[in-house]
Amino acid sequence: MDYRDKKCLIAYFSRPGENYSRGQLVHLPIGNTQIAADILRGHVQGDMFLIEAAERYPDSYAATVERARQEKRDNARPALRYDLSEVTAYDVIFLGYPNWCGTMPMPVWTFLEAHDFSDKIIKPFCTHEGSGFGHSLEDIHALAPQAKLSRGITLLGTTVADAEGDIRRWLQLETI
Repeated sequence: MDYRDKKCLIAYFSRPGENYSRGQLVHLPIGNTQIAADILRGHVQGDMFLIEAAERYPDSYAATVERARQEKRDNARPALRYDLSEVTAYDVIFLGYPNWCGTMPMPVWTFLEAHDFSDKIIKPFCTHEGSGFGHSLEDIHALAPQAKLSRGITLLGTTVADAEGDIRRWLQLETI
């Protein structure tokens, strides 16, 4: 697949800090989804956009999990630190996120609801520790029903640094 003739956006949510990995807590200087986004950027010419909550998540894994669970229970839409003026200039949106509470972090919901994705292709990529996409694909479809939801990829956070070949194969799987 050649994305050079398409205007691409790589929009992703990622959280560095204390994370659960291989059964233990470890400190990640760069979040797993950012690692995947950086690898993807090596194969796709496009703009990068970090989806980031205005109120940063705690460095503590336990505190972040509690906040994420509360946001999910409340169906919250956390304010974003930055937002794009629009997505109309893009043909393809690569949407990256970790699996939190069986879906995307709530700031990704905020991002999706803030824009019109009509006639856009959304290609999701999700980092996780065994739960895959959860029900995030259904949620993306509900939040951006006019977009074409394309085949996504899930990547284990513990091995995401070695996912270059997986990402390259994913990009070659389908035509636009």
